[in-house]
Amino acid sequence: MLSKEDNELLTQTSAGTPGGDLLRRYWMPICPAAELTAEKPKRRVRILGEDLVLFRDGQGKLGLMAEQCPHRNASLYYGFVEDDGLRCPYHGWKFDAEGACIERPFEKNKDARLPECAKAYPAQALGGIIFGYLGPLPAPLLPRWENYVRKDGKRTITVLPVHHCNWLQAQENSVDPVHTYWLHAHILKSKGLDPRATAYFGRPIEAYDFDLCHEPTWSGIRKARVYGGDKPEREIGHPAIFPNILMNPQAGALVSHHRTPIDDKTTYIIWQEFWPSPDGKEVEQRDEDIPVTYLDHPKGADGEYDLSSFPAQDLMAWETQGAIADRSREMLGASDRGIVMWRRLLKEQIELVQQGKEPVGIIRDAALNDIITFHLSKGQMNLSLGAAAE
Repeated sequence: MLSKEDNELLTQTSAGTPGGDLLRRYWMPICPAAELTAEKPKRRVRILGEDLVLFRDGQGKLGLMAEQCPHRNASLYYGFVEDDGLRCPYHGWKFDAEGACIERPFEKNKDARLPECAKAYPAQALGGIIFGYLGPLPAPLLPRWENYVRKDGKRTITVLPVHHCNWLQAQENSVDPVHTYWLHAHILKSKGLDPRATAYFGRPIEAYDFDLCHEPTWSGIRKARVYGGDKPEREIGHPAIFPNILMNPQAGALVSHHRTPIDDKTTYIIWQEFWPSPDGKEVEQRDEDIPVTYLDHPKGADGEYDLSSFPAQDLMAWETQGAIADRSREMLGASDRGIVMWRRLLKEQIELVQQGKEPVGIIRDAALNDIITFHLSKGQMNLSLGAAAE
């Protein structure tokens, strides 16, 4: 269990909190790139407790800035996207993607440039997803995970419904090796659904292990299970990447699960899925052409969850812990060792940032960032789940 004080420390996401300041050292997914179009080049965003506007100007440059105009606080979301920036709808002040005010109509020096006038953050698109960085500059490199940059296949994206719980509840699930037996296999079996997934995850788990990894390009925990039964297997394991990612072999694809805190009590989850070509051929695919699937929230009007899929089962388990799980009430077991390790790692990195140091998993050397490859268990790659394999 955790003390109430440590639980608060690990779950805070807002600017100025220890947990929020740590999370701001990492690039966070905002939305699929396909959501910004010529017809609708701007989007409201709430991330890490901040209300922002994401836009693409007429030259194709991404901007991410505070929604409220620094002049008189009107919403920039209702403004006008122009060739070189975003113009406020209230008085016409215009801001470029770096947050500089580049035009102030009706002022004496209306064309005088005012740098750093609006709060703005770096934004980049990679592999069909737009990422934002809300931390101190200079920003680290956006990690080039293999599923984002490989050319020998196609990509798809899945956006899950907003989860009404803290991000850490979803991330801790990534280092829980035994929940798949009951939460997924047993529920599916009880409903007569997906016999292949039921057979795979319903095998007896005879052992499990956790490796704390500190690689030059990522840090985290790789969990591995030893399955018994008719088809025994020892997994290579797939990593939970610090602070909020799971890299997963899933139904024939290599998938990254990103858990972006909207605020302390809500979480945005997006998956990026890479499907290798059977013949290894390269595929041309623009970011804006990557198919995006949006999943509905499984909770019905009667308050009951539809538990017929992996994502719905996970969502139920995470949301029913409470908006922010009270970890001071837990009774942990041996299978929770990975969760204890993750919490220890999270607390250590928060303390490093408080000391003015850089946390783990930050990439600043471009030579290390050409393509970041993972070696993962292959069993789940052959399942046809249509859902998350964990």
